[in-house]
Amino acid sequence: MIVTRTEAVTKTKYKVYIDGQFAFVLYKGELSRYQVKEGQELSEGNYEKIFGEVLVKRAKLRAMHLLNAMGRTESQLREKLKQGGYPEKAIEEALVYVKSFGYVDDENYARNFTDSRKDKKSRKEIEMLLKRKGISGDIVENVMEECYGKETAAAAIEKLMKKRRYLPEEADYEEKQKFMAYLMRKGFTYDDICRALGSGDY
Repeated sequence: MIVTRTEAVTKTKYKVYIDGQFAFVLYKGELSRYQVKEGQELSEGNYEKIFGEVLVKRAKLRAMHLLNAMGRTESQLREKLKQGGYPEKAIEEALVYVKSFGYVDDENYARNFTDSRKDKKSRKEIEMLLKRKGISGDIVENVMEECYGKETAAAAIEKLMKKRRYLPEEADYEEKQKFMAYLMRKGFTYDDICRALGSGDY
């Protein structure tokens, strides 16, 4: 393995390229400690030391710090660590580590996310948001069944009507149109809305 380039990221932090490919990030003192010099060979032994003594430990600490700041899905945490310049293998070990303590649990994340938003957003909108966060379709489907059960779109719309103090029998045509547009933005279908509010003059 040849260290083809060391690129300064800050005054103390460097990107290291091995055989022309980005490999990892080290601090200035670590470059000399592990004999990482541009144009020179990096022994297998030193590479393994860097991986075990520095990169994995640092990835685990970084993962814990990110999770302390806010809950994240596995996909979100993986992306954050990737942005930090950690090698894929170190990221995998960090994920195994935090998952072993239950700090990353996509199903639990999806459940909490859904419970805290089901009175404000439609099922369809929540499903879309969860999938954008990298949660698998199977987990999303299971959580939707668990959190919504047999709740119909009409029941969800009724909750939103109470929340916004909307009374269809007292609303004029313009108010009805505005409320219908609001529900459609929430992901409810035209048929769901008509069934929940009564056909009326929509």
